[in-house]
Amino acid sequence: MAAQKTAPVRQGSSQRGAEHSNRIDAQYTTGTRGLTNARTRIVGERTGITADVIVGAVRAFGIARTAVVQAYRRAASVVTPLGWSILILVPASLALGYGLAWVEFIAIGFVGLLLILVALLSLRGRGSLNFALDLTRTQVVVGTAAAARVVISNDDRRRTFGVNVEVPVGAGLAAFALPSLARGESHSHEFAIPTSRRGRLLVGPVRTVRADPIGLIRREIVWTAPEEVFVHPRTIAIPSVSAGFVRDLEGNPTRELSNSDVAFHALREYVPGDERRYIHWKSTARTGRYMVRQFEETRRSHLVVALSLATADYGSDDEFELAVSAAGSLGARAIRDARSVTVVASEFTPDYAKRKVFAVKGLTTITRARLLDDLALVEQAESALTIGDVARVTADQVHGVSVAFMICGSTVTPKELRAASTKFEAGVEVVAVVCDPEHIPGLRRVAGLSVLTIGYLEDLQKSLARVAAA
Repeated sequence: MAAQKTAPVRQGSSQRGAEHSNRIDAQYTTGTRGLTNARTRIVGERTGITADVIVGAVRAFGIARTAVVQAYRRAASVVTPLGWSILILVPASLALGYGLAWVEFIAIGFVGLLLILVALLSLRGRGSLNFALDLTRTQVVVGTAAAARVVISNDDRRRTFGVNVEVPVGAGLAAFALPSLARGESHSHEFAIPTSRRGRLLVGPVRTVRADPIGLIRREIVWTAPEEVFVHPRTIAIPSVSAGFVRDLEGNPTRELSNSDVAFHALREYVPGDERRYIHWKSTARTGRYMVRQFEETRRSHLVVALSLATADYGSDDEFELAVSAAGSLGARAIRDARSVTVVASEFTPDYAKRKVFAVKGLTTITRARLLDDLALVEQAESALTIGDVARVTADQVHGVSVAFMICGSTVTPKELRAASTKFEAGVEVVAVVCDPEHIPGLRRVAGLSVLTIGYLEDLQKSLARVAAA
């Protein structure tokens, strides 16, 4: 009986879940339609068991390949190619020498064993050096000079002979030879940090590399922890992003009327449902009808900056970098003005997901530096939401928006921008910032939407001034 009673409940839950899924499907484009990730490249839009098996096999192969590559890299970091050759040559020479009674091969085998023994003995010991990694700045602007310094001191009683020092810097490597140091002596070496590209660089760890005289084995000793350097996008000082767009700064009245607020607007006749405390008794006595006060709604401005990370929304990498800089400039100015600001960017769908992910990720707006740290990490993705979907999700999740900036590239059409702007509530000032270095900067209005086209970051200043004047 218990099983018979619970069965309809499960069926009802399943039906409700299906209805909810259908409502989501009606609102958003779900499934693999419009999705570009690793799964769709492997099996297309198929979602059956066979497709899942194929995708699982590809993922398992990728995991196994990664494990093998990592194991090989660990071994290759100790044994050099010449060392691998000797390790193969020694047993082969001894086997041929003793098997064919060739003294020459036996001699080659024992010489190889002697070389391996010398290599192992030459790498023993660690030394008593102290290493310190000094970063002058951990946050720099793209294209500016940045440097780091390694300080080495010898606390051992014995003189240390020169060793090779390596410091990984992102994908590069800073290497130098350390001179011999007597007890109490120190040495410092300064090297440049590349800042030609926005992002996060791992500097370090500082490691010493010791190798045998022949070069069969190399030993790496790590002395410090890695440090992070954030290369921020370039930003520019712009006028206040609220001035000229919103008339309700710091509680000033808006054009929207309200039944209860602090800014008095006018009197109107009483209607059922109005609060009695807002009845204006003098006017009521004069007119013989109940009159209530009407107010202008006041609120603090809330600015939203929505950045598209979809590859389809940009014609080149230069457009995307310009868009990131524009988003950083707008967000930094709003933070400086102490305004309520929300900065969001497209979320992307995982490579092997069956359904398109409709979400945006909020960037930190506590301080200007934290915002630029997050913007240093954003990257384009084929499966990221386009500007239309970003506007839709942002409008659903962020409430009380006064001004919304939508930032995208040159491939987005005016029709798509107009459709994206309609996702926000009525009364929200929507401004689209189109980054197109090959187009003449300008301002145009598209059915109530302000479209700014900028070719350089400096164009943002003049364009915002035009929008404020308009």
